[in-house]
Amino acid sequence: MDKKRFISELKQGDIVEGIYVVIKARLGTSKNGPYWDLEFQDKTGRITGKIWHPLSDNYKEIKEDSFVKIKGHVDNFRENLQVIVNEFDYANEEEINLDELIPSSDPPPEQLIIELENLCFENLKFKPWRRLCGLILNDNYIRQRLMMLPAAINVHHVYRGGLLEHTLSVCKLSLDIAKNYKDVDREIILVGALLHDIGKIKEYEGNISYNVTDSGRLLGHIILGLSMIDPYINKVKGLDEDLILHLKHIIASHHGEYEFGSPKRPKTKEAFIVHVADNVDAKIAMMSLATEGLEEKGENWSRYMKFLERKIFKPSHTNEFLEQNESPKKRSFEECLLPLKE
Repeated sequence: MDKKRFISELKQGDIVEGIYVVIKARLGTSKNGPYWDLEFQDKTGRITGKIWHPLSDNYKEIKEDSFVKIKGHVDNFRENLQVIVNEFDYANEEEINLDELIPSSDPPPEQLIIELENLCFENLKFKPWRRLCGLILNDNYIRQRLMMLPAAINVHHVYRGGLLEHTLSVCKLSLDIAKNYKDVDREIILVGALLHDIGKIKEYEGNISYNVTDSGRLLGHIILGLSMIDPYINKVKGLDEDLILHLKHIIASHHGEYEFGSPKRPKTKEAFIVHVADNVDAKIAMMSLATEGLEEKGENWSRYMKFLERKIFKPSHTNEFLEQNESPKKRSFEECLLPLKE
């Protein structure tokens, strides 16, 4: 079945027919009988849905994170859109297009992983660093989870490939900052940026919706990351213990301050650069998310953002005024001459 319309395009009264992901499914009870309270997702967003009695009796169980074919219409309930489902069935594997159903990074993860590999290849001249990064990025489990997982559950880069997109961005930002300082170790900065969030591979679980694992809750991604890299370090010859210690310090201190869950504060220039790059990328991503869609609403201020502890303003962009002031008329040679003193 071809999906005819994305969730972001739906309006009251629209007919819905297509494949979606069931993110949440709860069986409730009303005066008319039991009903299913659902939440559907595609790559553009989410919308609630209802299967009312007596149709709800046909479904003793609805699995979350499942792909389903539905037919129905869009209703408005208390100023919120919802889908009233008339037909419901599970989709076959050959009907499922993940690119349409799961929010993903742009560019897609498959492109980002190649860009990250090229960045390491071009900037790492020290063979032990190249060997370490190659071993980690070519580990099939790590590679697949990097391309699948978000960078956070609720805060920033919350989509497929978000962890990879954030990692690549922190690598680029770190290298750009390092260009300003001749005496910093650019290579360990890049390796530290690459591995700073590697522990999130074991902190998060899921392929569609994401949760924190038990080890994530009990240890956190920084401790998990430090333990994850040891087996790969042990396979690399010629990696001095001082370099290993410095790399682990960069990972351990990348949250910057104790109140932000950092076991240690940055005590080298390289560690501080990675911390700043990580913080900048996360904060800018939060601000972008906060101001998304404001223009369509004719608004300039976002709602209050808990993690930023403020509302975010979306200002006018200089480019808007450049376009207004650009004139197709070419200036004559005489207009370009400066006035001469007599």
